[in-house]
This record gives sequence, structure tokens and C-alpha cells, in this order.
Amino acid sequence: MKILHLIGGMAALLLLAGCTTGAEFTAKDVGFSSVGDKTTVLAKDTVWVQNRAQAEMTEARVKTLLAVSKTLDSERAVQIALLNNKGLQAAYADLGDAGADVWQSTMFVNPTVSAGLTGIGTPGLEAYRAIEGTLAVNLLALATREKTIRVAKVRFEQAQLNAALKTLELAANTRRAWINAVAAREIVVQLGQAQIAADAASELAQELGKAGSMTKASQAREHAFNAELAGQAAQARLAERLAKEELTRLMGLWGNDLAYKLPNRLPSLPKKLITTDVIEAQALANRVDLQVAKLELEANAKAYGLTEATRFVTDLEIVSGFETEREKEDGKIRKETTYSKELEFVIPIFDSGKARMRKAELAYMRAANQLAEKAVNVRSESRSAYQAYRSSHDIARLYRNSLVPLRTTIEQQSLLTYNGMITNTFELLADTRDKVNAQQLSINAKRDFWLAAANLTAAVYGGGAGSTPTEAASAAPSNAPGGH
Repeated sequence: MKILHLIGGMAALLLLAGCTTGAEFTAKDVGFSSVGDKTTVLAKDTVWVQNRAQAEMTEARVKTLLAVSKTLDSERAVQIALLNNKGLQAAYADLGDAGADVWQSTMFVNPTVSAGLTGIGTPGLEAYRAIEGTLAVNLLALATREKTIRVAKVRFEQAQLNAALKTLELAANTRRAWINAVAAREIVVQLGQAQIAADAASELAQELGKAGSMTKASQAREHAFNAELAGQAAQARLAERLAKEELTRLMGLWGNDLAYKLPNRLPSLPKKLITTDVIEAQALANRVDLQVAKLELEANAKAYGLTEATRFVTDLEIVSGFETEREKEDGKIRKETTYSKELEFVIPIFDSGKARMRKAELAYMRAANQLAEKAVNVRSESRSAYQAYRSSHDIARLYRNSLVPLRTTIEQQSLLTYNGMITNTFELLADTRDKVNAQQLSINAKRDFWLAAANLTAAVYGGGAGSTPTEAASAAPSNAPGGH
């Protein structure tokens, strides 16, 4: 019948138009190249694992990175995390979802077709008495299609930036975890060296006590110091294990891969520091989370336009139909076909759309204020990160160049006077405690500098703010055995 051909032709045209639009969003890795573009500061590879072959290649590369050297440096740790962290892969899946949403928005709404038979099995009229059918097309969806696509594309751009932001955050957190783990390892090594000297002093005190050359009080001080140092070393070893576990989680390692080793000490302080007078401008130009906030404002603006377009009419359909009847007259079957066209829509008697317009307006105002707040915070965070970077370097140099050498000299001179029977045991132990404390303060100051360096990169490009050196110092327990 002609009407059936008409319905089939309309459906085919709509299907063809829906399939030929948005082809650029059908790729499995759609938008992923932008992640690499936005994270070039890391100088690291990123991969979106979506099949077994990619998973096996990534796993093999992780094994290779772990086997390059006996000790794992920060750059390889970050690269392993970017390849192997499953949470990051989940974030990349969100990017794929956003791409699929754009692809979906480019497709026309499927028409609704219905058909029916009446009088089935009527005697003398063969199989049926009448056949009727309708074709309904959503006109409102067609009218607002371009606006819907524009909103979806902005959300897709936002998803791309969010994926890049997750990548930067993982890299920054992994670098911080590596710094904390190696600093904890350095403290363990330093306390281990002090423990050897304390053990020897404790044994010597015991022998001198047996010979009557040292009082019981002096012996007790030596033994107490040795015990305090042993307890401090045990605490340091626990902190080292916990810090390494955090790094392990971020790198996504388990099983035999847990056997990796870390260096015994952090890198030395750099001789040259980053100097810049435009740190705020750099942060405003490069912060990925600020770009996400800008797109949120743009998306809300486009969504506001879409809401305005559908304020009064939320459902509008054109319905075409036909009905063919068959009747038997004078022994002959007569057919008669009638056609109809209808327009269906919701009458806004109770809901005029004002509430939806108000919600859209508030969403836009919220996004605008959040963007303004983000811009202020980015400026402040960049300034704070740079101040922490420069100041923590000065503090670390002070401990390294002044405090530790002075405490070492004091201990050496105290030991000489002690051997000459000029200094008593209590004074010698106090000087030794001060030296151990100074060494740990120096290690912590060096750790704070490298954390500040990592935080500075995050403040300029994105990656989450870490704790400041002041916060880290206030949160850290005292490392001095016995205290003061």
C-alpha cells in the first residue's frame, strides 16, 4: 500500500540522517588525545586500556619499569601509576560516556509506528476486516536538536578536562607519596646508624659498671637512651611501611611487584630555584580545574537556552495515520482507505515552565559564582605554593648547612670532654639527643621542600593541593628520643 511505503520511506530517511551525524564520536578512544595535550607538563605517557591486548602490553611495560633499576625513582613511580592505576582508568571511562552522550544527542528521536487489525477471522472477509496504522514523530526534539547537541558537546569538553585533571592529580599524589616514603626511609637509616652507636655505648656502660668505673645512675641513663632510641626506630619503621603502602596503592601494584626498593635518601637540594614574577598569570592560564569551571558556566548558559526553548511546550508530536476497511457487498469485497493527521502537545495550564526557568537561572548564577571563587582561589594557591617553595628551600638549607654541622661539632667536643672526665654522662646524652633531633629536622625540611616543589606544579597546572610545610610540621610527631 502507498501509506506503508510512505511510512517506510520516512523511517528510512530519519534513520539515515541519525546514523550519518556525529561519526567523529563513535571511536572507542574519542577525546583521549586531549588528555595527553593537557598533561604535557608531566612528560609521561598515558594509556586508556580497553581490551586484553592493551592490558597485557601495559602490564609488560610496568614490569619493565620496575626492573630498570634496583631502586624506584620518582619519575618511574609516576609513570607506573599513570599506566597501572585502575581508578584513573575508571575516570577515562567517564570520558567515553560523555562521548557516547554526544553521539546519542546527534541521533534523531525514533518515530513511533503502530499498526492493528480488526475483525480477524470474519467470515467472508478472509483474514481481517480492517487494518489501521500511525506514525508519530517528536517535532520538539527535532526543533531543539541543535541546542541539545551543543550542550552535550560542552559537557564532552568538560569530561576531557576532568580526565586530564584526574591524570594530573594522580601524578601529583604519586610524587608526594614517593617523597614521603623516601623521607621515612631516610629517617629509618639515620636512626639505625644512631642505634648502632647507642648499643655500643650501652654495652660499654655495662662493662664500666661491672668494673666500678661508672655509677648506676650513669649506666641507667645510657640504657634509657638506648631504649628510647629503639622505640623511636620502631615507630620510624612503621611510618616507612605505611608510607610505602600508600605509594604502592597509587601505583596499583600487588603480588610479586611489591618487592620494589626505594632509595635510602631524598635527592639533594637543587642549586637553582624556579624564579618567576607571573605565577598567578601562569596558574590562570594553565589550571585545568579552572577551565572545567569555565565550561560549567558555558554548559549552564546553553542549558538555560534549551530550557527557555521548551518552557511552554514540553512534548510536541505530529501523528499521521491511515485506516483501510474491507466490506463485502453483492458478493464482492470493497476496500476503502482513509488518512489522518494529528498534532499532539501538552497544554501548559498548570505548569507554565517558570519553575524550570528559575532552576536554570539559578544553576547559571551558581556556576558564575563558583567560577569567580575558583579564579580567586587559584591566584591565592599559586602565591602560597610559590612562597612555600622558596621558604622551605631556605629552611632546608639552614638545617643542612648550619644546624646539623653545629650539633655534630657539639657532640664531638662533648665526647672528647667526656673521655677526659670533664663532661658527665647526662650532658653527653643530651648533646647526642640534640644531634639526632637536628638530623631528623633536616630530613623533614628537605622532604617539605620537595613536597612544596610538587605542590607548586600542581598549583600552576592542577593536581590538588598538598599540605603546606607548616601543616606537615604541626602534624608530624616529635622525632627526638627523650624530648626536651
